[in-house]
Amino acid sequence: MNKELVNFIVKKYLKFDKKNPFISISAILAFIGVAIGVMVLIITMAIMNGTAKEFENKLFTMNYPLSIYPKFQNSVDNDLLKSLEKEFPHLKFSPYLSSQVILQSGESMNGGMIFGVDPKREAPINSIYEKAVKNLELDKYDIVVGNGIKENLYLAQGEKVTLYFTSLSPTGLSMMPKLKRFTYEGSFKSGLHAYDKTYVYTSIEALQTLLKKPKTIYDGIHVYSDNAMKDIKPLKEFLALNGGAGVVGWWQQNGNFFAAMEMEKKALFIVLMLIILVASLNIISSLLMTVMSRRKEIALLLSMGATSKEIKKIFLKLGTIIGFSGIIIGIGLGFLGMWILDTFEIISLPADVYGTSKLPLDLSTFDFVSIVIGAAVIVLISSYYPAKKATNIDVIDVLRNE
Repeated sequence: MNKELVNFIVKKYLKFDKKNPFISISAILAFIGVAIGVMVLIITMAIMNGTAKEFENKLFTMNYPLSIYPKFQNSVDNDLLKSLEKEFPHLKFSPYLSSQVILQSGESMNGGMIFGVDPKREAPINSIYEKAVKNLELDKYDIVVGNGIKENLYLAQGEKVTLYFTSLSPTGLSMMPKLKRFTYEGSFKSGLHAYDKTYVYTSIEALQTLLKKPKTIYDGIHVYSDNAMKDIKPLKEFLALNGGAGVVGWWQQNGNFFAAMEMEKKALFIVLMLIILVASLNIISSLLMTVMSRRKEIALLLSMGATSKEIKKIFLKLGTIIGFSGIIIGIGLGFLGMWILDTFEIISLPADVYGTSKLPLDLSTFDFVSIVIGAAVIVLISSYYPAKKATNIDVIDVLRNE
């Protein structure tokens, strides 16, 4: 049997069978099922990736790529900062002091975390802070707060805010918490509610004075790196040789969160791949029904010199055409769905929960290739069994009885 004849028979079997419509309906359902499965997988993986990256970007900004912390008291100082800047000129460093505080304006109060920073060093590594202080001339006791704090305390620019610090000051026979009136100058909106209701920025000089910290000692150093996972290793080696400080990456600070998202993504991939698996059962049933209804034709082909390999090739090709057509259409529908979701705000998210009001989409090459390979393997396996079954026909018995 030559190639042209194989293709002719495949085209014939692909046509709608009026005598046995259920065979053709089953093949159409298999095609639709595979297409929908691939489409849903592409869109879902894009949403999962996009959501993870959106959270990563938010956490990346507010948590910083790398953070240097003291292992011993006063081990992070100005000498360490200078040596780091000399050793790693491609990195950006911003020293800071921090403390827990309670903010009061009128009768309203709000708990928070205050960071004393150098605006000239902090702005280049923190885009949220940079945007908030862009047009401001900040004095020593000025503060910039998260939008959540601003709304809770009903703050207006230039208004005085009392800050109560967790450290205590001795006053005679009693201990009183340190307090200081700061001037509210601006606010920032990070997109994450937890930060907007907690973070406060002021000058590093203000906290040095209030917390009685030496000017050369810091609570830590925030580090900006374009490739934090690569730069953390030489930083660790350098810090191990130069004092009692350690370094931690943003992925380590939020490891459980991203591990949970990655596990959820894998679980969804497996569950949605089952849609394609279920659809492929229709390929099996369609081909098996075709084999049963074409038993006489198959027997005649075998009696006329066709080999088992050629018969198998007919049904394998028939199954792969149905399945791979579904995969191709599914890919097209998947990218069309992504474009629609990205262009039109069909789904609107609460920004304070998800960090963005727009549905984030980002399909990675690895996920796309995994979807295509997974679907292709399922289709090939589903096509192989009926093709193998078609070669087990007893030619003499079939021709005698039919």
